[in-house]
Amino acid sequence: MLQQPARRYEGHRSYSYLEPHSDYRVFTLAKEIGRVPEHDLGLSDAQRARVTRLLTDHVAISLHEHPVILPEDVRELRAYNRTARQRTGYEGLARSGLTAVVDNFMAGASCVTSENGWKWNDLIYALGMRMSDFYKQDHVFLATSVADIHAAKRDGRLAMIAGLECSSPIENELDRIDILYGFGVRQLGIAYSQANMLGGGLSERHDGGLTHFGRRAVDRMNKLGIAIDISHSGDQTSLDVIEASRVPVFITHAGARSVWNTPRMKPDEVIRACAERGGVIGIEAAPHTTLSADHPHHSIESVMDHFTYCVELVGIDHVSFGPDTMFGDHVGVHNTYAGNYAHDAGNRPEHPRVEYVSGLENPGEAFGNIVGWLVKHDYSDDEIAKVIGGNTLRVLEQVW
Repeated sequence: MLQQPARRYEGHRSYSYLEPHSDYRVFTLAKEIGRVPEHDLGLSDAQRARVTRLLTDHVAISLHEHPVILPEDVRELRAYNRTARQRTGYEGLARSGLTAVVDNFMAGASCVTSENGWKWNDLIYALGMRMSDFYKQDHVFLATSVADIHAAKRDGRLAMIAGLECSSPIENELDRIDILYGFGVRQLGIAYSQANMLGGGLSERHDGGLTHFGRRAVDRMNKLGIAIDISHSGDQTSLDVIEASRVPVFITHAGARSVWNTPRMKPDEVIRACAERGGVIGIEAAPHTTLSADHPHHSIESVMDHFTYCVELVGIDHVSFGPDTMFGDHVGVHNTYAGNYAHDAGNRPEHPRVEYVSGLENPGEAFGNIVGWLVKHDYSDDEIAKVIGGNTLRVLEQVW
């Protein structure tokens, strides 16, 4: 359910101030709007009006996205990423209804100079190139504080929070966390599926938990004011991080293993521990992740099965959304980089394959449809306000 364009968006396209073919390589890009059919939630006119009002009146924050435009031909993805000039989906974001989004750039993999990714220099390329473009327009801006999020709501702008899914690029250099903070990064993951200097990833057969260096890193993030994400960390590492952190942590994009039994989902023990320390789980929607026995054909209905389970498990004050979407063929991204990410290790229940997750295909439509689903299922205004942004704001106020 696409919203009307944000009032501050004036049509900016990434790197449009440069000369194509001379200053940068040109790719034919995927459509930001209308790439796939709009999902029909079956809402009445009154319900649609309520969705618009809720997104107008309340702060909406996506805990995890990659709001970039992919090449139309996903076979060009590696060549596109090697230029480091991923294009931000300004047009789609302007219709999203979002106040703020945690932008995870190239997932931290950043395969610019290295096909294997997770390199410090490649990470700086990814951050610097995207941010250079932010500064050439007036709709999206880099946000580093809760005050920035409220200012975005007041001014009709979109607050982009710089986040990284994984700390592997810092290697064993603790001060690199400070450097990332200086570059505006305000959210940092511990490990992305594969183990690193900080701790274990969810694809590892054995998770040794948070390392000594990892505990020092958590302490440094606490001191600086960087939100910690454990979405791709192993179960023991996740529990150790929750225990070690002096402030609540996020599971920015995952689901419940009790609903869909894969390592990518979190067990009840981790979800409960996160909530008991004041944290929040954002429900994931990347293709073939948050499935359910009731809805094995991945769609918004599957995703919301994880939402309702988590609400019943830990209460509505500890659940939000991190759809993990992008503008383009997300399944193609997974196919292209499967060897880099290793997050599908382990047994997976059989399920139908989809080309996209209907209702949560891209950052422009996701929150409109999430609010639409909540409206259709008779959640109150207060409950909806909490899960689309209020819960996240509460944690950020403690962390930042």
